[in-house]
Amino acid sequence: MEFKLIIDPSQPEKVTAAVHARSELTDRIEALVLRYSGADRLTVYAQDEVRQLPFSQIECLTVIDGKTWAIDGTGTKYRVKLRLYELEAVVPACFIRINRSTLANEKRLERFVASFSGAVDAVFRCGWREYVSRRCFAQIKRRFST
Repeated sequence: MEFKLIIDPSQPEKVTAAVHARSELTDRIEALVLRYSGADRLTVYAQDEVRQLPFSQIECLTVIDGKTWAIDGTGTKYRVKLRLYELEAVVPACFIRINRSTLANEKRLERFVASFSGAVDAVFRCGWREYVSRRCFAQIKRRFST
């Protein structure tokens, strides 16, 4: 297999892959390329300021009281003006849905904690805990087992 990367700001961005047959890898590459919007930051709001928060620093994106929030590595909450379904279309592939109202950065997940009642919580590096739905947990287990 051969890999070639040409960086030329004067040319339009284009991804071309020559393969013998479609596979899981080609499907994942295609999904990654199509999801990439060219942005690696998210515009967030805190008190009187507007910031550009890199996706790599975001622990999770969650809806609290009908408003969307981005939680960073220090546990600070920033208001996001986009809806969760809009964010799902622009975030990198490392963001996974863990319940109806939360997208988690799998690179920032520290562990999953199960309780006696069968509920599972996702614990992030900053200490933030978020409930994981059973349906999403089954998908997460499948994702991590491959």
